[in-house]
Amino acid sequence: MSDAPELPKSEEEEEVTPEPEEQSDDSSEGEAAGDEDMDFLRSLFSRTLGLDSADKVLDELTLEGVARYILSGKCKNIICMVGAGISTSAGIPDFRSPGTGLYANLQKYNLPYPEAIFQIDYFKKHPEPFFALAKELYPGQFKPTICHYFIKLLKEKGLLRRCYSQNIDTLERVAGLEGDDLIEAHGTFYTSHCVSFCCRKEYNLDWMKEKIFSDDIPRCDKCSSLVKPDIVFFGENLPVRFFTSMKMDFPRCDLLIVMGTSLQVQPFAGLVGRVSKSCPRLLINMEKAGQADPLFGLLGFGGGMDFDSDKAYRDVAHISTCDDGCLALADLLGWKAELEEMVKREHDRIDSQDKKEKAGESKGATAKTSSASVAPEPKKEE
Repeated sequence: MSDAPELPKSEEEEEVTPEPEEQSDDSSEGEAAGDEDMDFLRSLFSRTLGLDSADKVLDELTLEGVARYILSGKCKNIICMVGAGISTSAGIPDFRSPGTGLYANLQKYNLPYPEAIFQIDYFKKHPEPFFALAKELYPGQFKPTICHYFIKLLKEKGLLRRCYSQNIDTLERVAGLEGDDLIEAHGTFYTSHCVSFCCRKEYNLDWMKEKIFSDDIPRCDKCSSLVKPDIVFFGENLPVRFFTSMKMDFPRCDLLIVMGTSLQVQPFAGLVGRVSKSCPRLLINMEKAGQADPLFGLLGFGGGMDFDSDKAYRDVAHISTCDDGCLALADLLGWKAELEEMVKREHDRIDSQDKKEKAGESKGATAKTSSASVAPEPKKEE
């Protein structure tokens, strides 16, 4: 399933504090929260006192200007921030699109409100709607998009520092990004855990898939509690790795590429303000997103994107689908043929693998049926 679908905005996420996936003591949580406060104060003082200098890096606020910067050799650490929009061309719906988004099509689950399907308290009492939806959108039924492979190409070129994803569809992993390349901010279907704090037994993707497709509510083999994929529900904390990695990555970022996200969900959306004031930021999206609130700007709270004002100097908006935007940028970089060949090769490989798996399943089912239909030979009398 995707967050390719991007998780909706909620009060629970607004107040999120970093906490390890395993239980930790109160002192480590307090230290993490304290670090966040200090980061905010340093940034505020720097902006207010004018200590955070802003150099113009791009010679032109266009996709062409971004391409020239990448080819200059000065751009060595690219961070990608991605949301549901990078997976829609794979057939996975986003959340918010009127008429076609997931929230517009959840009536059949009889939810009290659409977001309830991702509320942890509701899930514990009524897990059936979530697992029914998971069956429709389960990972392994979709292929990565051009956009996913463009990020993989950045990795192969030695330019990708990290990909921060709101999606839970695992398509970044399918495209070839490994654990160290990827921060799955809203979790993933890749692993699952028992919801009981006293147990927390881990289960893999294949185990969960078997349960979901047999229409069984996944229960822990050890304690019989519910087992939930490791996606972040409302009411849960984001992975601690999200917080620790962003402190290392964003100050070193030379180019931030934001794709397929409305930048409405915190704390993910706030990452755009963590790069240096000189770092160019490219948005590839169907509409402009992440723009600064004018009032916040007057008060000295920055970070939002500025595409249109007279003071704009580093932010570029390329309005298109994510796939078209990545193809256009790859073309300007001289990588288009390489990207298209990668997509074709990898899709052919996935199709071939799927055929082998289906043939194996069909052969196994036929053998099982055949053996069951053969009557056992009568036992010979001695």
